[in-house]
Amino acid sequence: MSETCRYSFLGPAGTFTEAALLQILDGDETAERVPTTSVPSALALVDGGEVDAAMVPIENSVEGGVTATLDAVSVAHQLHIVAEALVPITFVVATREPMPLSRIATITTHSHAWAQVRRWSDATVPKAEFIPAASTAAGARGLLGEEPAADAAICSPLVAEQLGLHVAAAGVEDVEGAVTRFVLVRRPGAVPEPTGADKTTIMIPLPEDRAGALLELLEHFATRGVNLCRIESRPTGNGLGEYFFSIDLEGHIREERVADALAGVHRISPKIRFLGSYPRADGKPQQVTADVGDAAFSAARTWIDALRRG
Repeated sequence: MSETCRYSFLGPAGTFTEAALLQILDGDETAERVPTTSVPSALALVDGGEVDAAMVPIENSVEGGVTATLDAVSVAHQLHIVAEALVPITFVVATREPMPLSRIATITTHSHAWAQVRRWSDATVPKAEFIPAASTAAGARGLLGEEPAADAAICSPLVAEQLGLHVAAAGVEDVEGAVTRFVLVRRPGAVPEPTGADKTTIMIPLPEDRAGALLELLEHFATRGVNLCRIESRPTGNGLGEYFFSIDLEGHIREERVADALAGVHRISPKIRFLGSYPRADGKPQQVTADVGDAAFSAARTWIDALRRG
């Protein structure tokens, strides 16, 4: 990568988001990492041309979509996803000084992290008050100030080690093996080449709130053998009953079946937004049967062209 490449991420240093960015950078020592205090601020740096791309969380295997990212990427910013990363999530309870769990009255962390340790907290520290933090790392750093924000923080083991915090409990996540998905976004440009194991992300506004409206949209994917691996509804903010759908599908915009499906959706919902085609982090190739493969679509188009020529 170029020496001038700069990447913003939800900071501070040591967050799971930075771990995701490091996956994408793959040991590149020349890239500059710029921590920010929120997802919108990380994306704003990309919009303003101050950084080349931003790494932000978009989905968790326990809590589902990260709404701040879904809304910002889908509506507020004209950006494209070019890569994704998967980060296993495990948490520790960190304190400034050694402290028994029974003495912890307040705990700080990011709201998504708190949701992933609720069963543990209800069983172990049921009276502890939750204090929201901008990120898990920010919550941990808050323990080191002159007036600590809380008695303890839920954070990654790496952050606790980096800050020299005491680990009062480890492995406190409710679901073992939880994973958070992160996406790298940049200003629109060349779409990454197809790999055979790709995702495409789109945003579709619901044209009108009536029975069957969503089904009409989804049928365009089903009839072309395009599998949807995530679909979430989000309010547009313009009034009750007005929604857009954030969708991940298997495949690449340069595949005939995907392009044909998106063209069909565009007829019904012309404000559809293409948010990027990019390699899957897990490398899992999509399963495509012969009748919906590119060869089948190409053959059908050749047949139609021949009929038109007479």
